[in-house]
Amino acid sequence: MRLHGKVAVVTGAGSGFGAGIARFFAAEGGRVVLADINGKAAEAVAAEIDQAGGAAIGLVADVTDAAQVSTMMAAALDTYGRLDVLVNNAGVAHRNKPITEVTEAEFDKIFAVNVKAIYLAALEAITLLRAHGGGCIINTSSTAALRPRPGLTVYNASKGAVNVMTKSMAVELAPDKIRVNAICPVIGETALTETFMGVPDSPENRKKFEATIPLGRFSTPRDIAHAAAFLASDEAAFLTGVTLEVDGGRCI
Repeated sequence: MRLHGKVAVVTGAGSGFGAGIARFFAAEGGRVVLADINGKAAEAVAAEIDQAGGAAIGLVADVTDAAQVSTMMAAALDTYGRLDVLVNNAGVAHRNKPITEVTEAEFDKIFAVNVKAIYLAALEAITLLRAHGGGCIINTSSTAALRPRPGLTVYNASKGAVNVMTKSMAVELAPDKIRVNAICPVIGETALTETFMGVPDSPENRKKFEATIPLGRFSTPRDIAHAAAFLASDEAAFLTGVTLEVDGGRCI
């Protein structure tokens, strides 16, 4: 088990990529704190993990609120005694539409959840990671940062910021043996699928998006979970500052 004994906090873990990451981390021997603004969803996934023989707790956390982020990190320390991995997975988007139709409130929320939350979590996590000689931070970015789709300008920009933060943090925290990497998924099977598409999630509309992905399908939570587990494992001990494309060839 590649994550045996490691303690991970995963945000946005009540569904989608986050739930997939949490389940796979636990299957690989990790102990997981699942945080989500929908606390009941996080608790339900954690209970499922426990029933399968894993170790997990679920809790509510708004990743844009410093006090709630602090409580989230304290839960890892109180329950499992340490932190080894932070997965900043929580994210939001605006519906695919012209930038002139994106409201200021939408802009602020997207940058708060997708960018500011990484900063808030880092303030708490770095101290805990340093206490045990290092660890890793994984940020969920997007192919939107590398090959942006029209109609998602503000979202694209937020994920561009995630990639730059990832690389800058990687250099800054390397002396502390804290690795920082990002995963860049292509459009995936999550609650945000229709938001990104900007049209109904029908088989016909899916085919149009799948045609832009050389391997011919959307990403899945399991695809992202496998990538995250590799980056969190000792197998990736010499990888930092990487923005890993998990995209079926979309960015080529």
